[in-house]
This record gives sequence, structure tokens and C-alpha cells, in this order.
Amino acid sequence: MGFSFRGLTTQALVSKNTTTTNKNNADIADVPASVQGHTSLDAGRPDEKLGANRSSTASVDSASDEEFTKVDESAPRGVQHAQAMTFVWSKRDLILAYIIIWLIAFVNAFVSGSYWALTPYVTSSFQEHSLTALTTVVSSLIAGLWKLPYVKIMNIWGRPRALAVGVASYTLGLVMTAGCNSVQAYCAAQVFWYVGYLSVDFSITVFVADTTKLKNRGFFIAFVASPWLVTTWIYGYAVQSILDGMGWRWGFGIFSIVIPLVCAPLIALLYLNERKAYKQGFIQPNPSRGTFAQTAYHYAKDFDVFGLLLLATGLALFLLTFNIYTYQADLWRSPLIICFFIFGGLLIIAFGVWEAKFAPVTFVPWDLLKNRTVIFTYTMAGALYIGWYIWNNYFYSLLIVVFNQSVPHATYIANIYTMGACFISLVYGLCLRYYGHLKWYSLFWGVPLTMLGVGLMIIFRQPDVDVGYVAMCMVFISFGGGVLVISEQTTLMAVSKQQDFPALLAVESLIINIGGAVGSTIASAMWQGIFPVRLLQNLPASAQGDFAEIYGDLTVQSSYPMGSPTRDAINLSYGQTQRYMLITATCVYSLCLFSVALWQDVDVKNMKQRTFGLL
Repeated sequence: MGFSFRGLTTQALVSKNTTTTNKNNADIADVPASVQGHTSLDAGRPDEKLGANRSSTASVDSASDEEFTKVDESAPRGVQHAQAMTFVWSKRDLILAYIIIWLIAFVNAFVSGSYWALTPYVTSSFQEHSLTALTTVVSSLIAGLWKLPYVKIMNIWGRPRALAVGVASYTLGLVMTAGCNSVQAYCAAQVFWYVGYLSVDFSITVFVADTTKLKNRGFFIAFVASPWLVTTWIYGYAVQSILDGMGWRWGFGIFSIVIPLVCAPLIALLYLNERKAYKQGFIQPNPSRGTFAQTAYHYAKDFDVFGLLLLATGLALFLLTFNIYTYQADLWRSPLIICFFIFGGLLIIAFGVWEAKFAPVTFVPWDLLKNRTVIFTYTMAGALYIGWYIWNNYFYSLLIVVFNQSVPHATYIANIYTMGACFISLVYGLCLRYYGHLKWYSLFWGVPLTMLGVGLMIIFRQPDVDVGYVAMCMVFISFGGGVLVISEQTTLMAVSKQQDFPALLAVESLIINIGGAVGSTIASAMWQGIFPVRLLQNLPASAQGDFAEIYGDLTVQSSYPMGSPTRDAINLSYGQTQRYMLITATCVYSLCLFSVALWQDVDVKNMKQRTFGLL
């Protein structure tokens, strides 16, 4: 969901638009991936098996959190480094780190919001709007898959090196965006940018988990998302200023300079404390992996490269069928579409078989799937993000066209979710500290409010309805979603050991990104199948000749005067299409209610969990 709060996860939930016809990658208000569930929280072996009945899996004592007294030498090298660093952090450095993290989160939120708001104008400059949906699907899939090897990078090479990799990808993506000259080049740039953005956000959340106790973690995750309370009010004006002045290329160029400058202090601070831990004997020298070929083989096996290729190829082929079928003469009967659909599905099945039976080192903690809370947290997160991307993908465009809002005002309304979710997550974090039964908050507050807001929009997201009713619905959704995105992460951490957090959260991140891609794919397919048909039926005869231009260009759609026959036809077509999308999303959200009802009733306030938390 849009609020990264990525997805809503923490990622918060990142809003990306996927329109093949409407160049609306800004159709959803972007949100911090850290509250979207796109986060990994500590080091560990993603391949380590955990059974639901193992006493070490969930340490549920009535005592307070118990801290480790020494580094776990059986853990991966990067995990040992993170654990060792907790012994050498000074109070001054820890306070400084959190100040820097808040600043990074602020810049992340500002750049992310600006990026998606500028996207329709980037694609408009190429006159190839029908390819826009593919950029979101591809970047979402790759970013979701990237979390799995990124967890390995953090666990094997350490936190500062992983963060440096994320910043490099982030910067490269912005530079490529500034220089792109086609939708295809923009798609490649968006992949690098989104991978880097989520990596930085992921690293921040990992740091929070490394330095906090379970009962406080929800609050500090919300603290990292709090910059959205500020950036929501300002980036819309920044985007308008960029468009009116220097142009989007210079805007992205400036962002590419700011990002590494803001992130460098945290990387340096992590390196310095890691070095301090090494000098004090908490970290032992790295063992040799042998020759270059032996080292390469070791990491290829550890990163499960073959499994990742199976999954990435399968998902790409399967989901792309829904986005490119309209370009084939025979539509769904086209041999290319049939092959993509069948082979994509077979490769996804092959990945599951490989991971369960043959992979020497697996990313998926299969034994944890015996735990019903893990299973139904994943189904809740998947349904939450599928539903979000179905109804929110064209929201920004709806505000511009149907409700005739300016760019700043459209970003305000679209980001009501971000504001409300960030605010309620801080309140919810404090509530968990004093009453830790998160299942009941989610079951009787989070899911019902979300479903109520989306359900009411079936009525209110139509032409000739006051936009204030839409804003009211967004408040309901934000107060529900803010609770759910904190719960989905905290629940997984509550039923597992600290060293298994990354595996669980990386898989959750993958599910969320796949859910976003599936939701975007459904939204794109519905838009392609419904909107052009309705538009052609509703347009007056005088505008029939401009159908293709109207269908593919947000600027053209909003250029017709309000009240004119053509604008009324466009608005009516939007409303008719949106009704089907909102009904579909509401039905998907019902799976969230079912999933949360099947969680275990864990109490994070009184739970005793072995942790290195300092706060």
C-alpha cells in the first residue's frame, strides 16, 4: 500500500501507479516502505528451519526481555558484527544514529513522493503511455525478489556494506531517470531506484530492530515513518515548482546528489562502531573461502541464485501476460500470451519444488509454515496489498480529472492515508507497550475500518460527489491500515527467534511486492478492459476522433473544461470503471478479516524474547 505506510509495508505504503494507458504512476500516494512490511529486522539464517512447536521459536514468558551477554558465534558473520556493535555503541552515538536515521527517512519520503508524482509527466514526454504499467510491475517484482539476497548481504557482509550497496543503487537509479529518453530506459531506471529506495528503508528498519526490544519495536518503526507527517505537505509544491521551473530532469539530478550526502554519515557511523567492536575483540577475522572460483561458488549457493532465477522468471512471465495481452492481435488466444502464462506458472511451481526438496541453502523457512500465525500473517499481508493496489492505482488521476484538483491538492488528498497511518501507528506503538494483545486491535479496529473506507468509496468516488466524502473514506482507511502494517511485522517477530526475523520478513516483503504486482496487474487489466469501452460509449460524436489521445493522456483528459460534454463523458467513464475496481478490492479485503481471526493471541508486552535491544 502506499505508505512503503511498504508497502500502506512498511514499505509506508509505497504508491505506484501501473497504468498501461494513463501514465499514472503517481496514482497512489507513496508511503514509507518501512511501515509497509517491507522490512527485515535482524540477522539470521533464512534457511534455518523452525517448527511451530519448537520451544525456541517463540519465547513467550511473562518476564521482561532478556539480553544476550555474548556474540552468537554460530550466527552468520554480518549478524555477529551487528551483535558485537551493540556492546560498543555509546549513548551519544546511538542518539546521533537515530537523528541521522530520521533525516534519511525524511529525505526518502520526500524523494519517493516526488518521484511518483513526477512519473506521469516523465512518461507523457515520451508519448508511450501504454508501457507505463509494465514499469511498476517489473520494478515491484525485482524489488521484492531483491530483499531475499539483500538479507544475505546484510547477514554475510554486514549492515554498513549492505547499506552502501542500497545507496549506490538508489543514486544510480536517480541518475538514470534524469537522463532517460524512452519509457524502456525509464523502466530500467525505476528498477534501480526502487531497489535502492527499499534497500535503504530496509536497512533502517533492521537497525531499529537491532537496537530495540520487542515491546518498543512497534513505536520505533512508527517513529521511522513519522517524516511522512511533514513531507506529505511539501513535496506536492516541490513537484509543481520543478515542473514550472527547472524541469523533471534537473529535479531527479538534484535528488541524486542529496541521497548519498544524507546517507553517508550513517554508513560511516556503522563502519566506525564495527571497527571499534573489532578492536575490542568482539569480532574475529573473516575466514578464507579459498580461491576466487571457490568463493564465487560458495556465494552462489548461499544466495540460491538458481532458485531466484526460477522465481523471477516465472513471476515476470506470468504477470506480464495481464499487461501485454492487449497488444496481441488474438488477445488471450495469442500463442505468446499462452506460452507466457503456462511457462510462468510452471516456473513458479518449479521454484517451490526446488526450495522444498533440492536447494542446498533455501530462502524460505518452510518449517515455519507449520505455524498458523505465520501462514495467516502472510495471507493477510498479501490480501491487504492486492486490495490496495487494485483501488488506489488510479486514485491520483481520479483526483486530477474527476474532482478537478490541482497537483498539490491531489497529493494532499492522496496522502491522507500516509498522514493518518503514520499518526495512528505512533499511538498504536504506545498502546502495544502497555497492552500487547495486537490481534484484537487488528481484528476489531484495523480490518473493519479499512473495509468500511473502501466500501464507502464505491458510492462516493463518482462524478458530482463532493471530494470531502472521499477524504473521509481515506481517513477510515488510514486509521485501519496504520494498525495493520505495524501488526503484520510485530506478529511475525513475536512468534519467532531473533535470528529468524530476516527470513520471515524477507518472505513477507516478497509476498507484499508480489501482492502489489498482482493488484497492479488486476487494476491494469480492469482499466484496459473497462475504461476504453466505457469511454468510447460515453464520448460525444464530436470527440470520437480524439479517443486514442484522450484514453492515453492524463493531461489531455484534464484539459477539457468541467461541465463540457467531453469532460462529463470522461468523468463518467472514470466513475463506472472505479466502481468495479472498488468492489473487487472490498471482496479481497474480506480475506484479511479471516486471516487475522486465525492469528495466535500473543502478548508482546509480557513476552520474553532473547534480543540485543538497547531501547
